[in-house]
Amino acid sequence: MANTLEQEWQSYFVQLNEVERKSVLLLLKTFLQRRHEDEGRVSIEQYNKEIDEALAEVAAGNYITQEEMEKQAAKW
Repeated sequence: MANTLEQEWQSYFVQLNEVERKSVLLLLKTFLQRRHEDEGRVSIEQYNKEIDEALAEVAAGNYITQEEMEKQAAKW
């Protein structure tokens, strides 16, 4: 199957002119780049879990105020 797909790809690709080939190449690069970017994403379940954990930290008093953060940042 893979060999057939490669042969079909080659038969179409060679029929393209240079501008079309560059366009197809850019399209392929975009697909691969987006796939790579998607790997860093978290699921909605993980996202919601992290929000719940953060809210629990705040409810437990584990936070600093904006004013405190600004004081700390001024020391950097």
